[in-house]
Amino acid sequence: MSDLFKKYLVQDHSTRIQAVRLTEAWQTGLAHQHFPSCVQSLLGELASAAVLLASNIKFDGTLVLQLQGGGPVALIVVECTSALTIRATATLREGKTVPEHGTLQTLLNADGQGRFSVVLDPGKKAGMAPYQGIIPLQGDTVALVLEDYMRNSEQLDTRLWLAADAQHSAGLLLQRLPDHGGHAQQTAGAETWNRLKQLAATLKHDELLALDSDEVIHRLFWQEALEPFEPQAVRWYCPCTRERVAGMLRTLGQQEIQEILAQEGNVEIVCNFCGKPYHFDAVDCAGLFVEKPGPHASDSSLH
Repeated sequence: MSDLFKKYLVQDHSTRIQAVRLTEAWQTGLAHQHFPSCVQSLLGELASAAVLLASNIKFDGTLVLQLQGGGPVALIVVECTSALTIRATATLREGKTVPEHGTLQTLLNADGQGRFSVVLDPGKKAGMAPYQGIIPLQGDTVALVLEDYMRNSEQLDTRLWLAADAQHSAGLLLQRLPDHGGHAQQTAGAETWNRLKQLAATLKHDELLALDSDEVIHRLFWQEALEPFEPQAVRWYCPCTRERVAGMLRTLGQQEIQEILAQEGNVEIVCNFCGKPYHFDAVDCAGLFVEKPGPHASDSSLH
């Protein structure tokens, strides 16, 4: 498994360092989704950011990061569970042209009404309600938007370096932890934080994409005493299946399905989230409405 999330604590426990580099999961996610390169990059950066932030969820739930605006890109959304399964997609606005070198601001916030939202969904966990935070889409990059959110909404000093292309999505996170102890320990923690920020600032965009996480951590922090955590695997997962699509088609009713077949010759459904296509021809559609025998049904021809 090449797609691993890595986490470390510095020796004085004042700062956490996290890194991720996605290859298989990212390429699986792009297999049925085709976006302009500038949109693909934003989506990939948000995907790695979601992994880095979801890893710190204290319950079994899902983190949703969403960029929404009135430009050529209507929506970019990534979901990452506490088990580090991800899915991600983008919605382009019909009738709008995506510029070749579009940026976060020109693609999503040209009218100044763009929004960034964070949702923490605890699922069915008793006694916990979903949390949602929404802020204006300020900052020239995904990393800057997230840093602003973490600093102002979560009161956590956070630095992020993110990069993505068609092959890889990668990210590095530094986060200062709440101070504990006396003045001397707080001073030492501040010195550690400033030193690590300066070291990480030397990381180049192309290096983040080209090097695996271990190489990035070693190159930047080889002089630091780091306490490593057990690496965690990251994988792409979208719950769409042919069976689920078939169930949805049954709810439309046989008459409506027949009308679609008469017009189109077959029924094509594309998952709104991962872009995976599902094809149902006339025989497949007929089978949707054939009552299947129960597990105890017998074959009368044997009697």
